[in-house]
Amino acid sequence: MAPAPADGGAESQRQADRLKQEGNALFRKERLSAAIDAYTGAITLCPNVAVYWTNRALCYKKRSEWAKVEEDCRRAIQLDSQSVKGHYMLGLALVNSQRLSEGIKALEKSLELGRGAHPASYMVEEIWQELSKAKYIEWEGLSRERASQLQKLKVACKEALRNYNSLSNSAADAPEEQINELEEVFKKAAKTDTPAEVPDHLCCKITLDIFRDPVITPSGVTYERAVLLDHLQTVGKFDPLTREALEPHQLVPNLAIKEAVHAFLSEHGWAYKIR
Repeated sequence: MAPAPADGGAESQRQADRLKQEGNALFRKERLSAAIDAYTGAITLCPNVAVYWTNRALCYKKRSEWAKVEEDCRRAIQLDSQSVKGHYMLGLALVNSQRLSEGIKALEKSLELGRGAHPASYMVEEIWQELSKAKYIEWEGLSRERASQLQKLKVACKEALRNYNSLSNSAADAPEEQINELEEVFKKAAKTDTPAEVPDHLCCKITLDIFRDPVITPSGVTYERAVLLDHLQTVGKFDPLTREALEPHQLVPNLAIKEAVHAFLSEHGWAYKIR
């Protein structure tokens, strides 16, 4: 039986929802081709529902069909600009298509939207993990490029130094002291790209990882939001360190620490690497 026309009517919507539920059940059983067919049927009936497109994109993601993931997610975002899954999977598709800069922007957008909607959800953590991987890959590429440029410049500077010293004495090499000073200059220039310890004040006292979404409690202690919310829900409504009573509504974003983390990561991309 042919599907009803995409007239946006109530019956079409009911049929589309049934197909979506069918697709969800098939997806859970990992019958991806059948799930794609079900979601495609829902899209045919009601093409202006963003979740049908993101559900189908999720199937394509499972099959690593990134061009199709991108196409479906762009359509979903046109329909719903606040779609966390749409921006997230678009970011993954772009990163896996070697369009790293575009992918990072899409992942950052999905993280922003996700934190606003459900800051403690599993998806926010998943988005952060993928964004961190992408940012680390970006840093690796830029770091290699900088290291190559510094090496070429160091060789050129050493040669220029030797040439300068040879003007007064053709048999003389550049004095050892000058060469050592030159090495020290280039060592300092490369320091930003050398992994080290993240400063303690930029790390959560519970996870010991660099902050992602820091919040401060009335007692003045800063924690990672999702971790603290989980503590309040599963352990008890008190500050983990001070043991003072604490409610979720009392948490305030620590914008100063957030900005400090952003500045640190901008200069030390190695810190994005997931431990």
